[in-house]
Amino acid sequence: MKKGTMSAATRTASAIKLTTKEKIAYSFTDMAGNLLYVTISSYIMYFYTNVFHIPAAGALGAGTILLVARFADAISAVVWGSIVDHTNTKWGQSRPWFLWLCVPFAVTVFIAFTAPSLPDGAPKFWYALITYILAAGAVYTGIQTPITAILPNLTDDPTERNNANSFRMAGGQIGSFITSSFTISLVGWFGVQFGGGDKTGFMIVTAIWGIVAIILLLFSFKNLTEHNYHPELNKPIPLKDSLKAAKGNWPWIILVVAFLIYWIAQSTRNGVSTYYAQYVLNNRDLTSIFNGVQVIGLIGTIAMPIIANKTKNKTLTMIIGLVIGGLGQALMPLAGTNVPLLVVFWTVGVLGAAIAIGMPFGMLADTVDYGEWKTGIHAAGFLTAVGSAFCIQVGSGFGAFLPLEIMGAAGYDANLETQSQSAQDAISFCFIWLPVIVYVIVGVIMCFYRKFEKMEPQIKAELAERHAKAAAELNEA
Repeated sequence: MKKGTMSAATRTASAIKLTTKEKIAYSFTDMAGNLLYVTISSYIMYFYTNVFHIPAAGALGAGTILLVARFADAISAVVWGSIVDHTNTKWGQSRPWFLWLCVPFAVTVFIAFTAPSLPDGAPKFWYALITYILAAGAVYTGIQTPITAILPNLTDDPTERNNANSFRMAGGQIGSFITSSFTISLVGWFGVQFGGGDKTGFMIVTAIWGIVAIILLLFSFKNLTEHNYHPELNKPIPLKDSLKAAKGNWPWIILVVAFLIYWIAQSTRNGVSTYYAQYVLNNRDLTSIFNGVQVIGLIGTIAMPIIANKTKNKTLTMIIGLVIGGLGQALMPLAGTNVPLLVVFWTVGVLGAAIAIGMPFGMLADTVDYGEWKTGIHAAGFLTAVGSAFCIQVGSGFGAFLPLEIMGAAGYDANLETQSQSAQDAISFCFIWLPVIVYVIVGVIMCFYRKFEKMEPQIKAELAERHAKAAAELNEA
């Protein structure tokens, strides 16, 4: 008998229960990821235009940097999925990447927020483009992919997966809240205390967030175990085999299409909120309130596994989130300029969005099981990379592009303090009704997922039987 083989067979025959410490460790992965990534996504445009002095538009402008980077980000998601599928170490398949990439992640984000003395034009453009792609694309995707890919390897218990995913989403929201609420004020404070203004402030703040992220990811590496990953049964997977696991994997295809479209709404809600507050409500300070209220989404994150476990219906849980989110959006025009009522309706939307956005990350683990059941290939890295990082990057790109096109066509002019009525109407449409339309489309698409969700008990039982049989054959070898 080969050492460790029987334990693998035993583990495949019974569901793994995760400890609270493991769930907290899993939450720290997304907390670290969002602490740095949300800093980039929220403030890099301001940094480029106001600190590094890159023009907003033009061939060598900040807008071009972000557009080109989105394509690079999407490609990196596919590459990282294949890399994770090829990983086979004593620490596991996804877990070692938390150790290997924690320092590069912090360093590349720090470098992206430095403003070296370079000539205007091409030198600044290329420096910003390369450092942005490294930080927000290559390295961040390298962290994001194993965060999602590790879930099916942590446990095969659906309830435990829901609970662990809820911890992850909560950690991500805390990380997002910290950087959204404190980054700009800390940048200003450090800039005054140490001189150099925002240039110095951004360097110090990103260095602090980077150190915190490293500590969080090291804690995750130390305290997570891929119980459901068996090196003796799972071999490195070539990209062509990863593609086979996606072919005919209809629950995965449905989820990818729905999640990609969903991120159009998520990006639009967050991106257009500043315009809505400033030009429609004539109260720019409301943007900070909108951002601060996001932390209340923790309630939705906590409710997510409770609803899913109670109803035994993850599809319905996601649709419930979409309905609540859409309701909150649709009610906002009724508030007019009544700030308390606006915050109440926005909070309802935040709660629904927290439920809707969290479910697909957990459901991706089930599509990995389906792919293995159908093809015999456990392509956790590729399937979850495309289903998470790829969808986020591409969906967010369209979520930034569509509103700007709609607003531009309606006559929006950034140089005007007061926008025309048609521009204000376009801003209102993008902020309120475009997300509602997207929610409806996603809800309809997700109705087709339920058929495959009902198959999950059978799939998990057959996979457990296959794993036990394979382990037994190894015992005899």
